[in-house]
Amino acid sequence: MSDIGTFTVRPLDPLRDAELLHRWVTDPKAAFWMMQDARLQDVEREYMRIAAHEHHHAYLGLHDGEPAFLMEKYDPRHVELVGLYDPEPGDVGMHFLVAPTDRPLHGFTRAVITAVMEELFADPETRRVVVEPDVTNKAVHALNEVVGFVPEREIDKPEKRALLSFCTRAQFEAARGVSV
Repeated sequence: MSDIGTFTVRPLDPLRDAELLHRWVTDPKAAFWMMQDARLQDVEREYMRIAAHEHHHAYLGLHDGEPAFLMEKYDPRHVELVGLYDPEPGDVGMHFLVAPTDRPLHGFTRAVITAVMEELFADPETRRVVVEPDVTNKAVHALNEVVGFVPEREIDKPEKRALLSFCTRAQFEAARGVSV
């Protein structure tokens, strides 16, 4: 529970949630998601692919019971970052997307990324969260820093130049002001 409300996640249902996701990923504010021109079927297909993948999982994030964000969790040894860095035991990759809204709530995106990180670190096997946002996405770099991410270096992925960043459990707790 945050000051903003309660955040929970549930496994994404690629067919049931596709229309909702389609609205989110094609919104102009989701440009860095790189699905601006996606058709509904493209979104269904992409999330069916993720649902079938052993090392990649998608979740629908809820705020006070209502859909509010998308969270993806992946094993960087097998997805996204293969060959781009040397993974350590307990590394978990993450993507998140906050639903577009015409009624923004101050502090909401920070509360979402905090809830995402809490969810990832709830697994005792998770030692470090790895992200690879587009180098030009300054807003997410600032947000990542707020929750404890430390940039390591830029990397070239097939679809973008990315800023490889890491956040350990201790860095996340320190950023939240929690003593470990």
